[in-house]
Amino acid sequence: MNSIPQSVDVTGTLEGLIRTGQDAVRQFDDILAATAGVGYERPGSSQGIFYPFGLIADLQHECLRQVWRLWNGMFLQIYAGGVHSDIALAKGDKRFKDSSWREQPYYDLLKQTYLLSSRHLLEFVDNAQVDDRTRLQLRFYARQLVDAISPSNFPATNPEVIRKPIETRSASLTNGLKNLIDDFQKGRITRVDESAFEVGRNLATTPGTVIFENELVQLIQYAPQTSQVEKTPLLFVPPCINKYYLLDLGTGNSLVEYAVAQGHQVFLISWRSAVPETQHLTWDDYLEMGPLKAVEVVLEVTGAERTHALGFCVGGTLLSCAAAVMAARGQDRLATVTLLTTMLDFSDTGEIGLLIDAGSVALREATIGKGGIMPGRELAFTFGTLRANDLIWRYVVDNYLKGATPDVFDLLYWDSDSVSLPGPMYCWYTRNTYLENNLKDPGKTTQCGVAVDFSRITAPFYLLASREDHIVPWKTAFRSKDLIGGEARFVLAASGHVAGVINPPARNKRSHWLSDDSESDPEGWLDGAEERPGSWWPDWNAWLGRHSGGTISAPEVQGSARFDPIESAPGRYVKEKSN
Repeated sequence: MNSIPQSVDVTGTLEGLIRTGQDAVRQFDDILAATAGVGYERPGSSQGIFYPFGLIADLQHECLRQVWRLWNGMFLQIYAGGVHSDIALAKGDKRFKDSSWREQPYYDLLKQTYLLSSRHLLEFVDNAQVDDRTRLQLRFYARQLVDAISPSNFPATNPEVIRKPIETRSASLTNGLKNLIDDFQKGRITRVDESAFEVGRNLATTPGTVIFENELVQLIQYAPQTSQVEKTPLLFVPPCINKYYLLDLGTGNSLVEYAVAQGHQVFLISWRSAVPETQHLTWDDYLEMGPLKAVEVVLEVTGAERTHALGFCVGGTLLSCAAAVMAARGQDRLATVTLLTTMLDFSDTGEIGLLIDAGSVALREATIGKGGIMPGRELAFTFGTLRANDLIWRYVVDNYLKGATPDVFDLLYWDSDSVSLPGPMYCWYTRNTYLENNLKDPGKTTQCGVAVDFSRITAPFYLLASREDHIVPWKTAFRSKDLIGGEARFVLAASGHVAGVINPPARNKRSHWLSDDSESDPEGWLDGAEERPGSWWPDWNAWLGRHSGGTISAPEVQGSARFDPIESAPGRYVKEKSN
């Protein structure tokens, strides 16, 4: 029979847990009242009753009933060998994978009391009589609290952390302290062994040449790998809030490498992280100096009349706005547009939209709206809070409490290599997208001196979304087809924001859904779609082929008389560090 450690005072521990829970609920109630104007009515207060007394009583009664069952089950387990209750973990929750959390009653009690209290706190928030957006905001912040106070995050209540110094003869304590000091100096949590990667050595290795640069971008032309290439070139527009090499991670795991191997003339924008010299740049500057200038250079270098263009995430939003600007100017320069996990209609932005409100946008506008820098580490931390257990607390426990060496994982290295943005550009973007959702309305925004209307874009679109995307909900990406003027092919990939996109065919992983239905809503489209195993890349490549102008002999040199080679890919900009 399992036993409680001799040094543990069960009664004192339970009383401590109860006091901690009461304090947490009391503090959270104050947060609710202060930030959202919700909470029960206090004597002498003019605040309305948003949690009816009967509802509070019912929630408390149910919580106490389940706590009693939990404690009763624990004592039955200890003294009579009974079977304890088991509160289910969320899918993918790895915090309590160690066997001690289940086999030792003390730790089992800690885990299940925490899970039960967390569930009831979230139910309490869900029953708040507020509007839907406020409820979602409250649930987000409640989950941050719940994630932070997990017993797995504290050395005294995590059995793995307690065992580790014994197993390593205290080396874990020394290593953990060193990791903590190193991260204090960096100003961020280390999630990957950064010494294992180097851009240009084992990341961003597809051969190419930088043929153009300005203070914001470098334009890379990749060396052809086939004797014949598509006459219509292909321009990649990566997100400007990340380094471009997500699209060129390394041999066998690169969309750029794949496109080159299929015979495309591939060009790519490498965005520069904001520096003091570029802190004044605006959204219009990003359009003019980024995709609009890149399209001009690509067409002049190749001699083509039109180019394919692909945008990923925010890069897709920038590309779509640039396409609308070209349409307003009467410039027919795009053969096709591919948008990967991109939002044009920001009606439903998922959880990240909950972090952007009128107050936060106004504060940024007042501080950096006319010049300044939005630090990359702040953007990275914001994205990390969307999955705090996986992207924050896991590494706090592993790095500092266990003294572990971080993993070797290319995607985590890329995710940690953040990019800063100029304040004016960032402020315009957040106000006109997440806050006011102006882009979707024809003519509501003026960009580069013209009224932007996506319906004037007549080029065919390839729209890809990822089914489990927590940054760009797939149903939001689906709505883009209703805003554009040209035909659209919508494809749904399995997995999340990154893994759904970066899925090389050779690995034969995951699946994707296809349908020619252009009239149904998202649910109807999915009901009628055909699931196909493997990567979506071949479908996209075949679609590009149907909109290309035939093949020509591969160019022998990169650049042109006007655009001389500057340096080899990946170039200087992608190697500059903002963190």
